[in-house]
Amino acid sequence: MIKVLMVCTGNICRSPMAQYVLQDMARKEGLTEWVQVDSAGISNEEVGNVVSRGTVDMLKQHRVPHDARRPARQVAAADFATFDYLLAMDHGHLNYLQRHAGSSNATINLFLADAVQAGILTRTDVPDPYYDGQYPRTYDLVTKGCAAFFERLRTEYRL
Repeated sequence: MIKVLMVCTGNICRSPMAQYVLQDMARKEGLTEWVQVDSAGISNEEVGNVVSRGTVDMLKQHRVPHDARRPARQVAAADFATFDYLLAMDHGHLNYLQRHAGSSNATINLFLADAVQAGILTRTDVPDPYYDGQYPRTYDLVTKGCAAFFERLRTEYRL
């Protein structure tokens, strides 16, 4: 089982969007028994709140299965031992994860790193749509990032 944790600030916009998009890709490829995805935030300010309306709307529009009532959670120390990959939506999240990783063997990287390496994107951060309402832009970046990361998993694990 490959375990992936998507990480953003509050766990109500970007990281749950990426969680559900990657889960959907794994489902469509019949790989749900091989790929497990979750999401969390670096901040505790949204803990217990549900996924943002903008994220839910984008997932519904693109027919991506999701749990809109899933409560947000904060990254926990155990996540560094539980997950194989912790993917940060921006450099601030990456810095946080690296500072808190301790002796973790998890791969900690920017979520868009594989898309950048593949030449699909040039930007490395996924902007937060909570502040500017640009959920379609976020969805576009998330789908490209998930596709590139999923291709990495397929290659590395021969899925």
